[in-house]
Amino acid sequence: MMRISTTQLWVHDQDEALAFWTDKVGMEVREDVTMPEMGNFRWLTVGPPGQDDIAVVLMAIPGPPMMDEATAQQLADLMGKGWAGTMFLTTDDVRAEHARLSAAGVEFTETPEERPYGIDAGFRDPSGNSIRLTQLIATPVG
Repeated sequence: MMRISTTQLWVHDQDEALAFWTDKVGMEVREDVTMPEMGNFRWLTVGPPGQDDIAVVLMAIPGPPMMDEATAQQLADLMGKGWAGTMFLTTDDVRAEHARLSAAGVEFTETPEERPYGIDAGFRDPSGNSIRLTQLIATPVG
């Protein structure tokens, strides 16, 4: 059986992203390894406390030779508009999480709102990535 273990968010600045995801959102560092033999490539992952089987890579936009400068700039532009990817987080109480995160300095683009599938809110990380915070309503399948 396959399971998701790791996903990725592109970030402009790994230190800024690390501070945001740990200090404001409350995630834990999973790995933070710099590899000099790979041009000081930094493998940086965080994850939610109590969910040790999942990690989010905070991946710096690479330069040449991995990615040409024009492509890197296009990616940075998409990130700034919130179109380089979305991460969905779930919680049992989206309003309480919204209050906690707001108090920690997270700026929401959308406050909690009732939707057909539950309660949903949105924020962006410092790199512009779109994050959805949801409280899902259990619906029967089939």
